Amino acid sequence: MSDTPNAPACRWPGAAADHSGFPDPGRDIAAGDAHSAEIVLAGGCFWCVDGVFRAVEGVLESECGYCGGAAETANYPRVCRGDTGHAEAVRLRYDPQRISLGALLKLFFSVAHDPTQRNRQGNDVGPQYRSAVFVADDQQRAVTEAYIAQLDAAGVLDDPIVTTVEPLEAFHPAEPEHQDYAARNPGAGYVRVVAKPKMDKLEKQFAGRVRS
Repeated sequence: MSDTPNAPACRWPGAAADHSGFPDPGRDIAAGDAHSAEIVLAGGCFWCVDGVFRAVEGVLESECGYCGGAAETANYPRVCRGDTGHAEAVRLRYDPQRISLGALLKLFFSVAHDPTQRNRQGNDVGPQYRSAVFVADDQQRAVTEAYIAQLDAAGVLDDPIVTTVEPLEAFHPAEPEHQDYAARNPGAGYVRVVAKPKMDKLEKQFAGRVRS
């Protein structure tokens, strides 16, 4: 894949209306011949981010885990203490022929979390809940940083974006009980109050782009 400022941005399945009010990224990564690519996103509790992206056409796999700290402390009890350097993150494997990095970033910033909250998402407070994109190479960094600048310039959010763009040094998968948590626990209070509204927002703002 190549980073192409003039590449058709935001490859989406279908041609459904977009009601988010967010602009398409002006810079994206051309798909080339690839049918699989990865990006790691962090935006609060990983149950919520995972729940959103599992429903998106073109996402092949979503996995909860920890990024930004050492392997020795990459477990839920330690990360929840907020002193390990990790963020609760989600590793997405996607088909770039069906959805682009730019499209995933648009969903991340508009639906999956609030990128203006520093080291928190609502009542979840601490650096483990920070907004971050963990990039594997210069192409991912360039597209992410360009879109953040584009959103700030467009003024679509009331406050500046505080999302960090961090190098992906390692991704540590979370424990099995945290994988696909929202779908497996629809009656849980946290899912009903925090995760489900984000999933509903996805369906409302990006109708037709949700997996059938």
